Amino acid sequence: MTDKKKNFIIRTITGIVFVAVMVYCLLNPIPMVVLFALITALSIWELCGLVNKWDDIQTNQFICSVAGAYLFFAIAGYCTGYTTAMVFVPYLFIILYLIISELFSKAPNPINNWAYTMLTQMYVALPFSTISLLAFSNSSQGITYDYVLPLSIFVFLWLNDTGAYCVGSLIGKHKLFPRVSPGKSWEGSIGGCILVLIVAGVFGGLYGSSEFGDNVTRSILVWMGLGLVVVVFGTLGDLVESLLKRTLGVKDSGNILPGHGGMLDRFDSSLMAIPAAVIYIYTLSLF
Repeated sequence: MTDKKKNFIIRTITGIVFVAVMVYCLLNPIPMVVLFALITALSIWELCGLVNKWDDIQTNQFICSVAGAYLFFAIAGYCTGYTTAMVFVPYLFIILYLIISELFSKAPNPINNWAYTMLTQMYVALPFSTISLLAFSNSSQGITYDYVLPLSIFVFLWLNDTGAYCVGSLIGKHKLFPRVSPGKSWEGSIGGCILVLIVAGVFGGLYGSSEFGDNVTRSILVWMGLGLVVVVFGTLGDLVESLLKRTLGVKDSGNILPGHGGMLDRFDSSLMAIPAAVIYIYTLSLF
């Protein structure tokens, strides 16, 4: 068996297991919270590991990872009504510690340490944590868990990647963003977008009789709007991580997922798509 065929088999098996675990956990509130808190911690661990390879940067890998996971649990607990706003106090304490500790670290460039420490929370922890704003809502029946919305975001992201790869491989000629990601084409991006919009319309037909949280009717147009938001910001999220890796001089963020790289490699699109979906849904609730 050639190395190329072996890598393809490993990549396929990993992909199937990955999707199965994601779908199962997104269907259930407790597994979802636990899984994404773990993903948050592992993604921050990877990011800290990458930036710490630079001579003038030294982030606290362990505390940053714990802080990110705690923020996810805190927002999930607050959204479900299990905790009050007091749950955020320990997180604020950790952030203060990470900032003040640089006074005693004698680091050659503490500003870099502060910047990358806060980057782990703003770029990874906070975006992941906002998925709870989509999954949990306060209705007449109390706090409810709605798996359809968070699951649909990942379905749209996966379909966009698949459609963009297939169309781009066949007819892709015009580069989307060659400075950062020379493999992406406008044709592929448009193809992925069309596929997502079609599936989003199907979602609208299946779930159009119900509502998102805050009385946003799940019409076909609303679903297609969500699909467009996920495609645009998912693509931007992919480009952002590509820029990060290009700046750091690495191909993959890690190797925790055989054949697929690291956690950041797998969830780069969602880091922009999830908060963008929150903005979209909550903005619609104002009208």
